[in-house]
Amino acid sequence: MIVIVCLDDKGGMMFNHRRQSRDKSLCAQILRLTKHSILHMSHYSARLFSDLNPPDLAVSDTFLRDAGNGDFCFVEDAALAPVEKRIEKLIIFKWNRTYPADRYFDLKLHEGTWHLALSSNFTGYSHERITMEVFER
Repeated sequence: MIVIVCLDDKGGMMFNHRRQSRDKSLCAQILRLTKHSILHMSHYSARLFSDLNPPDLAVSDTFLRDAGNGDFCFVEDAALAPVEKRIEKLIIFKWNRTYPADRYFDLKLHEGTWHLALSSNFTGYSHERITMEVFER
């Protein structure tokens, strides 16, 4: 599976059971990346994409278990360490800001398993700069 996450500068993902931020340009970018592929996510995350009507959205409480090879998973509210062996690629969007957080990204990217394959920036709707990093094994 290919995992997509959004992180702040300290690796934060959520605060008080809510996403740290949102950006409609980022949502559109995710849908472009996942076009013609299944995009798995939780019910909570699906609300973020509801206005965009993505055609290949799979919403489930067990989406990380359900995803197969090559499927995309947008993850906001789940631990990744238990499924790390199944992850083929990581796409990390960085807000380039620090937000309050109590849920953090739980994978160690710089311990030899993962390498940075691509890094690029784009302008968001409500964020001056969003960084996309792609990590591969």
